[in-house]
Amino acid sequence: MIWRKPGTCYRAPNIVEKHYRGGGLLVWAVIATNGRTDFYVFAGGSVTAVRYRDEILHSLVQPFIAAMGTEAIFMDDNARPHRARLVWSYLESEAIPQMAWAARS
Repeated sequence: MIWRKPGTCYRAPNIVEKHYRGGGLLVWAVIATNGRTDFYVFAGGSVTAVRYRDEILHSLVQPFIAAMGTEAIFMDDNARPHRARLVWSYLESEAIPQMAWAARS
């Protein structure tokens, strides 16, 4: 995690420029009122429902939600991998509470 004084995040010493070849860079993170995870960078390839379940939900979301306790509600953004039956089944089997609607619905 990176901590800076308020209002200083865009100052020149706090910016590191990186150049990537080809397409974009896919990242993911949890943001909550009382916590957050580090960025997760997907290493190459498309984000499928299987990758989302294994790399994000199982490895990052499930432990984060467990640490948050009973007040946590998971919300995603309606991307195709998030809507897959495989993902819904996983969230249900792990008893991860979900918001009733998607963020970009």
